[in-house]
Amino acid sequence: MKKILLFLFLGAVGFTAYSCDNSDDVVVAKDYDTINQSFDISPTFTRVSDNLYRWSDDFNSPLVQSDMVLIYMQNGTDGDSPVWKLLPYTSYVGNANNDAVDYIFDFSKYAATININSTNTFSLTANPTYYQNKKFRVLILPANGTGTGGAKAAKGSAVDYNDYKSVIKYYNIDESKIKTK
Repeated sequence: MKKILLFLFLGAVGFTAYSCDNSDDVVVAKDYDTINQSFDISPTFTRVSDNLYRWSDDFNSPLVQSDMVLIYMQNGTDGDSPVWKLLPYTSYVGNANNDAVDYIFDFSKYAATININSTNTFSLTANPTYYQNKKFRVLILPANGTGTGGAKAAKGSAVDYNDYKSVIKYYNIDESKIKTK
């Protein structure tokens, strides 16, 4: 009798486990995360004053609230490879007044703006090399750490946003696919 009760008990447990299997349910989840986007720009800055030049551009579609934008300015080359500096960046003119030129950006979910400001004693209008023929790289990154194609970045790894190569590696950005806007 004990053996029959044992088999009935095991049968009931097995039937219960099998009947609670939900593996046949289909769940469709919509992904609202941004897949990173990268593009180069060589903007034409608009004069606001002798000490302020500005460029602004709208995104093709609004960003997700948690996304972030990083803008790097090409600050020379190392062989054939460009050297990128994260904005904000200050360039010291090296004159007697110790004047400086600041490259600053801000963004909203709809647009990005780059401002080039100089100290009051240094005219950007008289020194166009500080705002003409400049190349910038704009990176729109998902703040949750998702890289290209939705691939997650390594868990627990940190990224130094000042180090352009570290950012490219962390977010799995293929530089050969970066277009000029």
